Amino acid sequence: MERRLAASGDRLRRFEKYLEQLTRCARHADRMVPMESYKKVLLLPLERKNVEPMAVCPAPGNVRRMHQSLHHIVGDAVWSDAALLREVWEQMLPVMTREHTLLAWIVDDTGFPKKGTHWVGVTRQYCGQVGKQDNCRIAVSVSLTTEQASLPVRYQLYLPENWAGDAKLRRKAGMPEEIHFQTKQEIALDQIRRVRKALSAA
Repeated sequence: MERRLAASGDRLRRFEKYLEQLTRCARHADRMVPMESYKKVLLLPLERKNVEPMAVCPAPGNVRRMHQSLHHIVGDAVWSDAALLREVWEQMLPVMTREHTLLAWIVDDTGFPKKGTHWVGVTRQYCGQVGKQDNCRIAVSVSLTTEQASLPVRYQLYLPENWAGDAKLRRKAGMPEEIHFQTKQEIALDQIRRVRKALSAA
């Protein structure tokens, strides 16, 4: 029993250290606490992980302040998702390949059904989760896999042409000018090139 408790405590400490290192990707002191809160809430078994329901769980007595904090880190704060994925990669890949070799790269486009139309990238398109055309967003990813685990190392939102070419939508969403339309295949090829370059430099 004591051994199991000790092992459980060790895993918890390692996981907390892992989350702390991810928080550093925020790269600014005023983003640390919101990032920490956001990561913890993502682990909760919530059906809807929008900012509104997420704000209730960690701070039921101070929902407004938590909502503002989470909304800032999700929608307004400038931090690099690529840097975050890179940190995950650097920590997890050595663990994954300690006893198992890499077997494959998985390129995937994942659909996320959305009821509204104001989410960036939402349009009526084929969604694998529902098996038909529906309102959704699509993300293109590349994952590295062993016999025991899979790790996403590249992940990018697909921006449909109707979004990429609509100046009003772009302004409303605060979309950077350098983001332009790419097909899913073009996104995937770019991701593969970047992964190959990173692996060769490692």
